[in-house]
Amino acid sequence: MEKEIKKTLASRTKNYLPDQRLRRAAVLIPLFKKNGEYHILLTKRTEKVKHHKGQISFPGGRQDQKDPNLLATALREAEEEMGIAPKDVELLGELDDFCTASTDFCISPFVALIPYPYPFRVNPHEIAEVIEAPLSALRRESQMRQEIFLSEGEPFLVYFYQYQGYTIWGATARILKEFLDILPNS
Repeated sequence: MEKEIKKTLASRTKNYLPDQRLRRAAVLIPLFKKNGEYHILLTKRTEKVKHHKGQISFPGGRQDQKDPNLLATALREAEEEMGIAPKDVELLGELDDFCTASTDFCISPFVALIPYPYPFRVNPHEIAEVIEAPLSALRRESQMRQEIFLSEGEPFLVYFYQYQGYTIWGATARILKEFLDILPNS
C-alpha cells in the first residue's frame, strides 16, 4: 500500500496556503504495519500544552526559525513528542495545507512510514496517550460524522471520527479525511 500512497501523493498538486498572517506548523502522519494491517499513529495531548489541550492529534507543532523547512518541523516535533528518529521515517508525500480558524495556524501534513514495533519515547509533558488506529476502522462510514458550525456568521463543515472512545475532530479530522479519501480501496 505504501507504494500506491507514494504514487498518489506524487501525482497530486499540493494546495499551498502561504498566508503570511498565519503561523506555520507541520505534522507527521505516521503509518505502520501491525499484525498485517496498516495503522495510523495518533496522540492524545496533555492538559499541560498551550494549544489543543486533551485533543487527539498527529505528532507535530509550530515551525521554529531554526527549521530549514516544514518537513524538518514535522520530523523535529515527532522526535520531541514521540522519540521517532528522522532516520527511521520514510516520507511518502504531502497532503494539502490546512488552516485553523481558532488558533491561526497553517499546517503542512507529511505522510510517512515508520517501522513497527517502535521504541517510542513519549514526552509526558505533551502526550497523555498514544493511539494506534487501524486504517480499516477509521475508513468505516459509521466512524465519521459531519456537522455544520458557524464562524462569524459563515457556515463551515466539521468532521468527527470516533475510535475506541476517542473523538478526533478539528484540523486533525480534516487532515485525516483528506488522507483516507486518497487511499487505494484495497
